[in-house]
Amino acid sequence: MRRLARALLALAALLLVYLAIVAWWAAASVDTLLAHQSADTAPQLSQSQLAILLRIEDPTFFSHRGLSLADGQGVATISSAVARDLFLYGPPLDGPKGVLQRVYRAVFDCCRKVDLGRDTMALVLDASASKARQLDLYAGGVYMGRHEGRQLRGLEQGAQAYIGKPLAALDDDEMARLVALIKAPNELHPLRNRQAYERRLARVKAVLAGRCKPDGWLDTNYAHCAP
Repeated sequence: MRRLARALLALAALLLVYLAIVAWWAAASVDTLLAHQSADTAPQLSQSQLAILLRIEDPTFFSHRGLSLADGQGVATISSAVARDLFLYGPPLDGPKGVLQRVYRAVFDCCRKVDLGRDTMALVLDASASKARQLDLYAGGVYMGRHEGRQLRGLEQGAQAYIGKPLAALDDDEMARLVALIKAPNELHPLRNRQAYERRLARVKAVLAGRCKPDGWLDTNYAHCAP
């Protein structure tokens, strides 16, 4: 038992050191990385579009500090999604910061379901960028799958490809159709996997209409909400 306890303490100490280095690196890099991100091309969401997006993707976005344990949140927030793309897959950094960027990218690619480094980056990002800036980065860069041989990034490209309209022209029903894809855009592709997409869309609409609620923090599938 003592041997096991010592091993667990050693692992905890290593984890704390790892997260401390991640926090230092993220804080030292965030301004440089944000400076490379233009907000001029960010799509503008209407109030109803924003409400639909947040209800499904990040219910407590405006009140949390980068992480959340709200029902239906799952393991990611809008802040952590933006942090992942910004810190790990954004502009390459130079020198020691660049080395750490590559190391953390490899760690996340290996262990993305349990890596706490991304969550630390989300806390740093939320302290450094306004909620409006985070939304701009998310709306402009969220992955929307592959469609007709090309990778789609951002809600505008998703709206044009899947709905056939500019994002600004989407009504609430069409916005729900778009947001339903975000969870897994390739697995839920409306043409390649229509049945899975329609099932997901029905569940999303049930949540949006208040007919069903997520069953706890990790419930982002809403399997109990619709057949």
